[in-house]
Amino acid sequence: MNPPLDSVPLYPPEAVLPESDSEILRPRGLDDLRGRHAGSLYYPATAAVIFAGIPGAGKSTALRRLFDAGPEAEHASPGPDESLVFDSIQARNSWRPRLSWLPYPLWRPVVHMVHFHRIWIALRDHRGPVVIHDCGTVDFTRGMLARWALRQGRELHMVLLDVPAESARAGQFARGRRVGRASFHWHVWRWRRLVRRVEDGTGLQPAPASVVLLDRRAADRLREVRFAA
Repeated sequence: MNPPLDSVPLYPPEAVLPESDSEILRPRGLDDLRGRHAGSLYYPATAAVIFAGIPGAGKSTALRRLFDAGPEAEHASPGPDESLVFDSIQARNSWRPRLSWLPYPLWRPVVHMVHFHRIWIALRDHRGPVVIHDCGTVDFTRGMLARWALRQGRELHMVLLDVPAESARAGQFARGRRVGRASFHWHVWRWRRLVRRVEDGTGLQPAPASVVLLDRRAADRLREVRFAA
């Protein structure tokens, strides 16, 4: 299990906005909430929302708390406002009875194929919003998800959980799902590049309708994600 999203904030307490100024946010463009917070995020009723972060950042923890997406599920978890929540652990759970006799790296490609196939079907056929767990560090994957969403007439939004590499590494050890050191450093390097591109306006292609940047304190103070027409 990931650690709670309540570690020491990256920004001083005085940077936090009063409750009245940041209760509800309807993301559009870039909203940097690191050192700040919003109580609720409201998205369009058919949005596709990617929760991204390096391994151990707390993506699965956030999805469990905000959408009740359990770690033992084998299929997409239903969330508020008819949303469907996709985490690759669901595909892994569904294939574990058949392939667990093999070392996981040998059947990881099967998990990824099943995971993304399920997302594609949901983006195409599901009428409600779709929430996606993804590291966000692979340009090809991120671009593929964006193109799929746009092709189905959905707005794509991103929530980036920006946490220190040391905290993310500790999160991996806490949940017992460690990433190899070289792979982790690769994710960290590409994550920092992604955040710089978002911060300096270089942008992502295809461009999402919004990007919300959260540190762990902001993520922990986020009470809900809702979808409305």
